[in-house]
Amino acid sequence: MAKKLKIGITCYPTLGGSGVVATELGKLLAERGHEIHFITHSIPFRLGKFHKNIFFHEVEVNDYYVFRYPPYDLSLASKMAQVAKMQQLDLLHVHYAVPHAVCAYLAKQMIGNGLKTVTTLHGTDITVLAQDESLKDLIRLAIHQSDAVTAVSNDLIQETRNLLDILTPIDLTYNFVDKRVYYPREAASLRSDFAAPDEKILMHISNFRPVKRVSDVVEIFERVSKRIPAKLLLVGEGPELTKIQCKIKNMGLEDRVHFLGKQEDVAQVISMADVLLLPSEKESFGLVALEAMACGVPTIGSNAGGIPELVTHGETGFLSDIGNVEEMAEGAIKLLTDDTLHAKFKEACLKRARHDFCNDSITEQYESIYYRVLGIDAELPVSVCE
Repeated sequence: MAKKLKIGITCYPTLGGSGVVATELGKLLAERGHEIHFITHSIPFRLGKFHKNIFFHEVEVNDYYVFRYPPYDLSLASKMAQVAKMQQLDLLHVHYAVPHAVCAYLAKQMIGNGLKTVTTLHGTDITVLAQDESLKDLIRLAIHQSDAVTAVSNDLIQETRNLLDILTPIDLTYNFVDKRVYYPREAASLRSDFAAPDEKILMHISNFRPVKRVSDVVEIFERVSKRIPAKLLLVGEGPELTKIQCKIKNMGLEDRVHFLGKQEDVAQVISMADVLLLPSEKESFGLVALEAMACGVPTIGSNAGGIPELVTHGETGFLSDIGNVEEMAEGAIKLLTDDTLHAKFKEACLKRARHDFCNDSITEQYESIYYRVLGIDAELPVSVCE
């Protein structure tokens, strides 16, 4: 039997796909007998109910009056070192290079090289921050000083290499969803609150940043709604929300669009949809498309970043060039007007989500990486995902 580990996890606990994946991974590792210590500024919002193997350590920032800005990074590094020493952690798994991997490096220097660090790159730390020349050397240091580095798509691995001249190995570990949570839900009663029986539902879920191209979502929907009875559900909030509300009003679509705000039970909400719209300019992975896929909902999206690694064009959705709203609308109409084709895509979505992005097998991938950096020879059971 493989040794059970003591693992510290640091992530952004209150927002973003990286925080969701990090928290869900911690919960799955705890179920497998490992002792998990979350080291963050607040309790991860997806943590859920009490588990005997999960512990939370709050990072408190010193607000000493000489500091112009509270030094969260230094407080985090200090807390990581403190928890690692007191709890005798085997390793720290940090999500995002900046600031978390840099803080882990400082913690490692404080307590000695016995502590191992694993860094997972999720996207923004490379696609946005690494574009800043003033941060490149810091991100490169964080990656080089990690004992293992993982990334959530091949596209992100390639971009990391190109931007930072990284030659060290990077493990591909795709994101995942827990199949016990994400599956097609009975949504007929919820659908009736937003759409008539003969209307189709298109959905978009995001943080409404410019990179998500929510304006394209509205353009696609307008074209679809001219051809078939349909409603658009927009889930989430963000800086582009007011702009999108004005656009919808100016296009005369108010009575066909519903704003649902942020939603906790994504699986229940997404099960209402007939298609998901994801026309993003950049997506290192596209976790929401996987969540939709696991609920049997095909994606109409862009050929951006890691989306093509997730959505199989012509099988689990349709992909088009960024900004090609006309072609995306045609793809949506094709799916929404052919029940047989939609059923075929739905079945392919469920099969691909359960097999290629199975939570059991991807958790085992992370376990293998942990044992490798610790120099532990461990035979792990191979999960059969269906």
